[in-house]
Amino acid sequence: MRIVINGQQAFGKDVLEALIARGDDVIAIYCEPDREDARPDPIKVAALEHNLPVYQPASYKKQEVWAEFATLKPDLCVMAYVTKIVPEEFLNTPTHGTIQYHPSLLPRHRGPSSINWPIIQGADKTGLSIFWPDNGLDTGPILLQKEVDIGPEDTLGSIYFDKLFPLGVAAMLEGVDMVKAGNPPKIIQVEADATYESWCRDDDVAIDWAQPAATIHNLIRGANPQPGAWTTHNGERLKIFDCIRLDTTSGEPREPGQITAISDDGMTVATGAGQILIGRVRASGAKITAAEYVVEVGLVVGMHLG
Repeated sequence: MRIVINGQQAFGKDVLEALIARGDDVIAIYCEPDREDARPDPIKVAALEHNLPVYQPASYKKQEVWAEFATLKPDLCVMAYVTKIVPEEFLNTPTHGTIQYHPSLLPRHRGPSSINWPIIQGADKTGLSIFWPDNGLDTGPILLQKEVDIGPEDTLGSIYFDKLFPLGVAAMLEGVDMVKAGNPPKIIQVEADATYESWCRDDDVAIDWAQPAATIHNLIRGANPQPGAWTTHNGERLKIFDCIRLDTTSGEPREPGQITAISDDGMTVATGAGQILIGRVRASGAKITAAEYVVEVGLVVGMHLG
């Protein structure tokens, strides 16, 4: 089976390396155009090391791109982390079509920040889908799915790098095998169960200290490391990363956002219900421990964030 990989970054590279390592016939790579201010894409570097042709169209909506793709005579296109819109004229060119990785349990969490939102929304499970893309946004039929748990201290980073990344590479290979075997599943997504969220951006992750500790804890975890949940101190934005949820309060009543304790572990902040122990932050510079930040800016118990 003549396979073309369309992907980028470390995930695309690892899918490429895994397919080549087991002897699959990868014939070409599509990836993002080079940027002057960035290093070459890892998948491009790997492709060139394996003497594979590399194509980097600025858009997939042009007939000349479809025609060039057709000359490769592909049997299957494997989309491993693609952010551009790819129309069906390209997707349907291979003999067996195109399969794509998406890091959620479709039809839940369609969209570009599909790992952030389940954590922010307090879900205890998420997963990945290998599906048959069409002209919709993450709407095509499902080939296979894998489920993972969201632990109480998991973050965006741990869910992706420890769970959905390695499981996704393996699932892409499993998907290729299912296509090779013939008659692969094409399970129509149930639109009544569908959700869509756009990019998780800074405006979405501002901390409201009047919310319960559980809600704030989920927000911080779901935005760690990107885009980074934030509050303010003295008019300066302060991003918060590592944290621990404390559901109980002690001592006299405190206002939401008020610092209730300071220790070597960080600073504890009152919320609408419970408290949050903040462990790592970033203001204008690099990430530092909350204990270091407290000393740097002179915070004391009783002061407020936000």
